[in-house]
Amino acid sequence: MRGRPMLYTRYESDQALMNTGTKKTVLALFLVFLTLVPLGVIPGIDFLAQNEWLRLLSEVAIFAVAALGLNVLTGLAGQVSLGHAFFMGVGAYTAAWLGADPGPFYGLGLPIWIWLPAAGIVAALIGVAIGPTAVRVRGLYLAFVTLGLVFVGEYLFRNWTSLTGGAQTGRTFPPLEFSLWKGDPIVSFNTDGPWFGIELTADAKAYYLLLAFAVVFVILSKNIQRTRVGRAFQSIRDRDVAAEIMGVNEARYKLTAFGISSFYAGIAGALFASFVGRMIPEQWNLFLSVEIIAIILIGGAGVVTGTILGSIFVIILPRIVEDLTHGLAGVVQEGSGPLAWIGDLFISTGLNDFGFVNTQAGVAPGLSIPQFNAVLYGLLIILFLIFEPLGLYGIWLRIRNYWKGWPFTY
Repeated sequence: MRGRPMLYTRYESDQALMNTGTKKTVLALFLVFLTLVPLGVIPGIDFLAQNEWLRLLSEVAIFAVAALGLNVLTGLAGQVSLGHAFFMGVGAYTAAWLGADPGPFYGLGLPIWIWLPAAGIVAALIGVAIGPTAVRVRGLYLAFVTLGLVFVGEYLFRNWTSLTGGAQTGRTFPPLEFSLWKGDPIVSFNTDGPWFGIELTADAKAYYLLLAFAVVFVILSKNIQRTRVGRAFQSIRDRDVAAEIMGVNEARYKLTAFGISSFYAGIAGALFASFVGRMIPEQWNLFLSVEIIAIILIGGAGVVTGTILGSIFVIILPRIVEDLTHGLAGVVQEGSGPLAWIGDLFISTGLNDFGFVNTQAGVAPGLSIPQFNAVLYGLLIILFLIFEPLGLYGIWLRIRNYWKGWPFTY
């Protein structure tokens, strides 16, 4: 109703995915923006059309899918998990077994419409199989159970060489291309070429494909959240004893949450491995799980919008840190101005130059850029948990509510 956007006269209107005109307009503009990014026609940010930035944005889409799965388990159902990297690895190697070409390693050469759903299904089945053990514990104990999965997975992935290629060697994964069966692809996302009369690079094509997958899984997550299953998840998260008293089958819904989360992780792992092309087993490690956790905690646990914001922030942040570090190092070497003095305190550029971050890993003292990013993730998680538990989404709520009430303070 005009002038009263929060007044709903029908239950369907209240539960709609986009329940206000403003949300619909912003979503439409955002999708148009994402569609135009690879074309380089948006003034001021045309650099995003460069291949290196398109690959980074494609990673954002993949990690958003993975984080949406963990958001269902942790954000909605309230179950702590450190094993997301294990399920991503299961999805990746399921895709390799079914989709990669036969050769020195297992591969059947099947098309993407078989190996991609299978990657999610196999990961979900393993998640449901492990679920009965996990639902017996909660909190810190559940975190340790899922943490063990990562180490078990690392051992299996390193030693099952006929499937994974072995430690520090790895293997290739099926390419991102669509075909009806074995043979030449109908649509390839790995080669440059025109689409609808527009010349696109392979990275731009992969970006559009991964963006489409991210949109689909965002819609699925939003719908899960507003269904009976989603409400059961949230009741278990808020007070599991009270939920069980009210008739919510706690064990059943926890298993369902593990299955859904594992399915998302399997799909994300398959997409990630296929997008990168070649990966080693050590990639599916604890740091990857922590990175997914950082996404939902920094973005905002339990909220799909927060997960998207967290994915953008966590994946883009290392690139920003790297560019700023090298930029400051250049200013320090020029040695002029107050910025050079500040940068000299922070950045180490040589063997005898002491600073917090170095630009020559293994030569200059201080943390390397990847090490600094790991420290930064930890600090951000701590700060958001203490000062803003709703993460970036909570900050957005504060800003929105301030302007909705402005100039009044009540």
